[in-house]
Amino acid sequence: MSKYDEQIIVVPRNVLFEDEANAFNGFLPKNDAQGEAIFKTFSDYEVKRRGDMEEDDSFKQLISYCLLENEKGELLVYKRLTGGGESRLHGQSSIGVGGHMNDVVGAGSINEILRVNAQRELEEEVGLSEADSQNMNYIGFINDDTNEVGKVHIGVVFKVKVNSNDIEVRETDTLKIQWLEQEQIDNYDDFETWSALILKEL
Repeated sequence: MSKYDEQIIVVPRNVLFEDEANAFNGFLPKNDAQGEAIFKTFSDYEVKRRGDMEEDDSFKQLISYCLLENEKGELLVYKRLTGGGESRLHGQSSIGVGGHMNDVVGAGSINEILRVNAQRELEEEVGLSEADSQNMNYIGFINDDTNEVGKVHIGVVFKVKVNSNDIEVRETDTLKIQWLEQEQIDNYDDFETWSALILKEL
């Protein structure tokens, strides 16, 4: 199956942002009133073909975006190589592991859908098992409507404390990883927009 035929979870933009009343750019913490209002709209998600959604900014695709912190307090930073799926992000560094979300048959809540999808991406991309990602902590949202990729996506941001030894790059043609102390990251120019926005906020 082509990645464009994947059935993904989206929310109509006018529902998500309450006709722009809750629109924002940057990182929005979960306990912010605006963040809580946005989270509630996720229950109104729809399932659509990914190829149709990539150019349709009347919908926002939900993306899991997990920040990994090791036992030394270092953040996982990875570079997207040319083998990766989103050509618009090749060559850029990122602190968020994740991807598009799919419906979860039998899920009891939107929380479960978000977690199942985030955990699946962690296992696929960096080999982190579900058992080792139980302390996944939802911390907020990331949005950036200033570029073509950002206009059609919204990130659900999680933080996960992990053991460095549990992390391995499964897709060596798409990702190259390293662990860095946040203080060591002083130049955000090499980072994709979402990561740069979160790093500035953190």
